[in-house]
Amino acid sequence: HEDGTARGQTLEREFNPRYYELMEELEKLTGNAVVLNTSLNRRGEPVVCTPMDALNMFFESDLQYLVMEDVLVVKSRN
Repeated sequence: HEDGTARGQTLEREFNPRYYELMEELEKLTGNAVVLNTSLNRRGEPVVCTPMDALNMFFESDLQYLVMEDVLVVKSRN
């Protein structure tokens, strides 16, 4: 948050097995099982509401990856 605070969340396989398995794979690949969960918008802009909004924001930002449902969008480094 802007005030320097955070709100931790926990994940249990029985309540969200799909996301839990994704986190397990992330940990295998990176050694980290931590993600940042935040609203998808840039400072001063409204929160993204549609897939097209998400893609537009993604390509105009410094983000490298965007996941929407079962689709992983990877920004080219060129």
